[in-house]
Amino acid sequence: MELALWILTIIWIAGIPVGVFAFVHAALQRADAFTAVDKLNKLAWMGITGAAALVLIFSVQGPYTIIWIAGLIASLVYLVDVRPKVKEIQGRSW
Repeated sequence: MELALWILTIIWIAGIPVGVFAFVHAALQRADAFTAVDKLNKLAWMGITGAAALVLIFSVQGPYTIIWIAGLIASLVYLVDVRPKVKEIQGRSW
């Protein structure tokens, strides 16, 4: 296998727990925390991260499709932008 193929395979496998974690985290948060930080509501983020997790899990072609990349980006946007603000407003340390 080429190095590029190995790297893409690692990204593909690592993307699955990222998507699942984003969905589970969104599901466990209080609904009012999302609106308190001026983000989409909880159901919207659960829908976005849930759809992203499903795409990441069931994508047969891996990171070679635009929908897979969109799913990973959606999960990463939640984890990098929304999660820290929700965590800060709730005062949780995990």
